[in-house]
Amino acid sequence: MANLCLKKTTIVAACLATAVLAGCGGGSSADTESAGASNVSSTSASSKSGGSSSSSGGSSSSSSSSSSSGSSSSSSSGGTSSSGSSAAAGSGPAARLAQKLGVPSRMLIGLGAQGDTLTQTDIESENLHVDIEEAYLVGAGSGDWTTWNSPAGYFVQMLAQRAASVGAIPMYTLYQMAQDGATNLTKISSSSFMTVYWNNARLMFQQIAVSGKPALVNIEPDFWGYSEEQSHGDPTSFYANVQINSDCSSISNDVAGIAQCLILMARKYAPLAYVGFPPSSWAGVTDADVVNYMNAVGAQNADFVVEQTLDRDAGCYEAGPSYCSAGGTGRYWDETNTTHPNFNDYLAQVEAYHTGIGNLPVVLWQTPEGVPSSTSGGTDYHYRDNRVHYFLTHPSELTAVGVLGVVFGDGEGHQTNVASDGGQFQQLSAQYLAAPAALP
Repeated sequence: MANLCLKKTTIVAACLATAVLAGCGGGSSADTESAGASNVSSTSASSKSGGSSSSSGGSSSSSSSSSSSGSSSSSSSGGTSSSGSSAAAGSGPAARLAQKLGVPSRMLIGLGAQGDTLTQTDIESENLHVDIEEAYLVGAGSGDWTTWNSPAGYFVQMLAQRAASVGAIPMYTLYQMAQDGATNLTKISSSSFMTVYWNNARLMFQQIAVSGKPALVNIEPDFWGYSEEQSHGDPTSFYANVQINSDCSSISNDVAGIAQCLILMARKYAPLAYVGFPPSSWAGVTDADVVNYMNAVGAQNADFVVEQTLDRDAGCYEAGPSYCSAGGTGRYWDETNTTHPNFNDYLAQVEAYHTGIGNLPVVLWQTPEGVPSSTSGGTDYHYRDNRVHYFLTHPSELTAVGVLGVVFGDGEGHQTNVASDGGQFQQLSAQYLAAPAALP
């Protein structure tokens, strides 16, 4: 797979320090960047999936407790929408995690950043029924997410409250490693930076615990890809200041130790927090390379895998404005699955991550919201894409390869969103919920 790193300027504007969530995740004031996009090889993602599933044997020495998604017990009572809840309950990894989250046993749908419009406003104004509401927690330093509200870190509770008000669970995307530049990983050896990093992570888990509700945590998009490149595929060879965190004094001081420590903290401070790590498809030559690296990190000991779909509409890359400057072809996939790249190619990659990384359920994240068109490109807020259409009209294909849910949202503020898509998401999500795909 080509090493195609898609840059973006994220995502989150500072939240108002109010008692009601005014909305985070839709702005673009933070000067950080993300690779965040899945690169499906047109030559054959499917040909690589066979090699990657066998790499689940390459495990790390993680000291975390066993993955809670693998357990069949559940006492969680997450308050979520009953829409589409008639799907029969399965017993596989995705169904078991859904039970813990207190959500219906069907493919879940969620919303993240929506350009210049607040996610909460869109959900309420369009009467959307979503299972997940997602927002970023950005930075570890001056102006970071802990300072957005008072008291420190209260944004975590605010999102939980607002998600619950629309029958959803919160999903937090922890994006602290991009402080001072996403590719600059010298920071992980710094005592000063890592002290702030660990304190913030602890605060996040403590705030999730205070909320008393199940939550998903997407841990550090892009960081694992950049560390894979810079460590040449060996996370134990890349020094990181882990033991400065008293919770993790016996865990190794390396990149693998970072992942193991975050899992340990989740289990210790927030039993209702379910954590997932996002592989970066661009960081390895093959899917098997990426799977092997994530297992060496210890991602198989988490609760789910985060698959970064594409951080911008395909049409934006085709049109090529400055905020979609990576360019290239092959981002608009063939819905008939007769030419490459297509959705079968992509789902083969998803299945490779699912089967290769602990057989964990997969959440597709940062999925663009453009409307299908035979004309390439588009204009601001109206770029073409077909992932919403395909995913919501072929949900059983997704659940068959381990998908728990799809979170739709953009990684840059000029993309199509649910307020500019001519009602596509509203219509297709309602149609899907009327006949949902059960989790196997």
